[in-house]
Amino acid sequence: MESGKKEKKEKKEKNKEKKEEKEEEKVEKEENDSEQEDDEKEEVDKRIFPLASKSIQKEIFNTITRCSQLKKIKKGANEATKTLNRGISDLIVIAADVKPLEIVLHLPLLCEDKNVPYVFVESQRLLGRACGVSRPVIAASILNNTSDELKQTITKLKEEVEKLQMS
Repeated sequence: MESGKKEKKEKKEKNKEKKEEKEEEKVEKEENDSEQEDDEKEEVDKRIFPLASKSIQKEIFNTITRCSQLKKIKKGANEATKTLNRGISDLIVIAADVKPLEIVLHLPLLCEDKNVPYVFVESQRLLGRACGVSRPVIAASILNNTSDELKQTITKLKEEVEKLQMS
């Protein structure tokens, strides 16, 4: 009987050791993954240019909110692409936290071809909220046939965005 108890204790100890080893491996794996994510963030940061500062982002979101109330905005990467191709876009706003980023990286190339300013903002949720929808929006296009009251603010925004692109 006592030998049976000893065997059970030994098995329990071995199982505990195995569990501890597995936990240590998980911790090491998580640390390696976090290091790789940091490397990926640095890579992504290189492709996100120009990223608007907090103050410019507030202005952008306020302008987008006013444009969305007047129905002078298109939401989404596909709609932004269409407005660029049709030549009716005044400014393109792209979210920087899109996963994978490749789904919006065609927009800066199109903008440069069509001479339309573009800017990245930090959050797709904030962009969606500014557009007046409850879902995240990865890109938005401000249309160029807006009212006179918005033309001045859009022109001012375009100048600030172009300054960001120059730096």
